[in-house]
Amino acid sequence: SSRTARSEEDRDSLWDAWGSWSECSRTCGGGASYSLRRCLSSKTCEGRNIRYRTCSNVDCPPEAGDFRAQQCSAHNDVKYQGQFYEWLPVSNDPDNPCSLKCQAKGTTLIVELAPKVLDGTRCYTESLDMCISGLCQIVGCDRQLGSAVKEDNCGVCNGDGSTCRLVRGQYKSQLSANKLEDTVVAIPYGSRHVRLVLKGPDHLYLETKTLQGVKGENSLSSTGSFLMDNSSIDFQKFPDKEILRISGPLTADFTVKIRYAGEADSSVQFIFYQPIIHRWRETDFFPCSASCGGGYQLTSAECFDLRSNRVVADQYCHYYPENIKPKPKLQECNLDPCPASDGYKQIMPYDLYHPLPRWESTPWTACSSSCGGGIQSRSVSCVEEDIQGHISPVEEWKCMYTPKMPVVQPCNIFDCPKWLAQEWSPCTVTCGQGLRYRVVLCIDHRGMHTGGCSPKTKPHIKEECIIPTPCYKPKEKIPVEAKLPWYKQAQELEEGAVVSEEPSFIPEAWSACSVTCGVGSQIRLVKCQVLLSFSQSVADLPIDECEGPKPVSQRACYSGPCSGEATEYNPEETDLMYGSLQEFDELYDWEYEGFTQCSESCGGGVQEAVVTCLNKQTREIVDEMLCITSRRPPQLLKACNLEPCPPR
Repeated sequence: SSRTARSEEDRDSLWDAWGSWSECSRTCGGGASYSLRRCLSSKTCEGRNIRYRTCSNVDCPPEAGDFRAQQCSAHNDVKYQGQFYEWLPVSNDPDNPCSLKCQAKGTTLIVELAPKVLDGTRCYTESLDMCISGLCQIVGCDRQLGSAVKEDNCGVCNGDGSTCRLVRGQYKSQLSANKLEDTVVAIPYGSRHVRLVLKGPDHLYLETKTLQGVKGENSLSSTGSFLMDNSSIDFQKFPDKEILRISGPLTADFTVKIRYAGEADSSVQFIFYQPIIHRWRETDFFPCSASCGGGYQLTSAECFDLRSNRVVADQYCHYYPENIKPKPKLQECNLDPCPASDGYKQIMPYDLYHPLPRWESTPWTACSSSCGGGIQSRSVSCVEEDIQGHISPVEEWKCMYTPKMPVVQPCNIFDCPKWLAQEWSPCTVTCGQGLRYRVVLCIDHRGMHTGGCSPKTKPHIKEECIIPTPCYKPKEKIPVEAKLPWYKQAQELEEGAVVSEEPSFIPEAWSACSVTCGVGSQIRLVKCQVLLSFSQSVADLPIDECEGPKPVSQRACYSGPCSGEATEYNPEETDLMYGSLQEFDELYDWEYEGFTQCSESCGGGVQEAVVTCLNKQTREIVDEMLCITSRRPPQLLKACNLEPCPPR
C-alpha cells in the first residue's frame, strides 16, 4: 500500500496546481464551469487536465425560453442551402443527444447545425443530465455532476414520497340530451406526472385558475407541445384516442373537462401525484402554567397551508390519511421556589400529588331521533384539580397532551318501524264483485309488532275484487245443525274466534235480548287483542291496530210473537218456532239494488251498492226489520268518473 500511495504522489506531482474556475456557461437553468491544470513533465501525464462542475443552478424565468431552442434560433439569420429558415429544436435524440439538431419550421427538414450543443444544455427534456464538451454527463437532483441522487414522485430530492399522494381513477361519460360537456377531474396546483388517456369519440379540453384567480382555457384542438400558465403540456390526438401529459409541477389549478361529440360513450383514465399542501406543524411550548414553584408547559400542532404560508383549520390536515397529527410534548418549567410574597400561583412540581389537567364531560343529551339515526352531544372542558381537590376550568391547550373526547356521536341508528302487509284474504263473494282484506302490522327493527308507524304511509287494508263467475242468488238456509232460534245459533258460531299472535278482533258474548217477545236488540263488547308468545298472555291493543272488518257490536233479536206475556219454550215449541223462522227467511231477503251516485264528478270517486230488504214473492221493497233473519250482504264499493278534471 505504501508503494501505491507513493506512485499516486509521483503521478500527481507531475501536474501543476488546478487553475481557477471559468465563468458559468449559463446564467440560469444549470450550466457548467471548468478548471485546467498543466502537465509539468516532458512525458505524458496520467489523468485529465480539465475538470467540470455545475453552476447557476437556479430556475430561469419563463420568458427565457428553452436553451436548446435559443441555439437553434441563432441560425435563423444564416442561409442554409441558399435559403433562410426558422429553426426549431429536435430534442431527445437517442443516438446523439448532445448534437444540435434542428427542424425547419413548417417542413420535415431536420439538419445537424452543430456537432456539439453548448455546455449546460440538457441531454433530454425530462432529465437533469447535461451535455459537457459534447458528452452527456449524469447530474443528480442535487445538481452535482456524477451524483445518482434522484427526485421522488413528489419532486423532493432524495425524498421518501411522503409529501404527495397518488391519485388514480377512471371517468365514464354519461350522455344526456341537455348536457354537452362534463368535468373529468380537478388537478390541484403543484401536482406532478399527470397523464390522461381518453378512449372514444369525445374531446378533452383544459381550464386553469392561478392562485391569483386568473382563469385560462385551452381547447386542445391539435397535437403538439405548448405552455399553459407556465406549465409545459404535451398533447397527442388520434382518431379514437387522446393522450395528455404534464410533467409538472402545475403552476395553477387545472380542471380537465370533456366535450361530447358522438353517441358512443367515452372513458378517461387518469393518474397524477397530488401534493399534500396542508401539513401539521408543531408549535413552540406554551407559557408555563406557573411563574414559580414548578409548573408545566405543552406544545401543540397546527395545520399549515404550504401554498399560502398561513395556519388554517385542522380539518384541512385531516383530509389526508398520510397526515398524522404529532402528539403534544410536556415539560416541567419554573421549578425555582416562589418567594413568600411573589408568584401568581404556587404549585408542587408534577408528581402523584398534583394531577395533570384532564378532560371532563357532561352527560350525553337525548338523541335527536328515536330511530333511523340521530345525534347526541355533550360539552367537554379542560379542568384542573389543586392540592385541596378543588376542580376549576382552565384553558384547553393544557389538556392537549391527550386527545379531546368527542362532543357529538350518532345514536339510535336502527331502522324506524315499518308497515308490513300480510297476504290478501279470499274475496268476500264467490261471484261478481266483492272485497278482499289483509292485515297490515307496524313492525320494528327486531321484527316485533309495535306502534309508531306513520298513518300517512300505511298500505290500504281492503280493495275490490272480481270473481269471473256469473251470480245466481242462492237461497240462504239456517245451518242444519241449528237447534235453537237464529240469534242463539249466531252466538254459538261467533264464539269460535280465538286470540292469536296477530292482532285480531275478539267479540265477547251477546247480551240477552232487550225484549222478551217480538223484535229487540242485543249488544256485546268487541276488543282488539293479541297473544304475546313469550309470556302466553293476552294484551289489549288500540282498535286501530286490528285490520279487517270489525264485528258488529249491536244487532236485532227476535224473541217470538208477543201474546201479552213471555213465552216459555218446550222442545216441541222450539221446533215449531224454528220452522216459522225458516218460512220467514224464505219470504224476505236482502238484495243489491244498484249503486249510489258517484261521490265526485271527475278525477275519480266511489259508488256504494244499495242493499234493500225485498219480498221475494212480490219483489216489493219492505221494512228492513223483516230481513233480520237473513245475513246482510257485505258493503260493495266501486270506482267511478276516473277521467281527469279539466283545468280551472
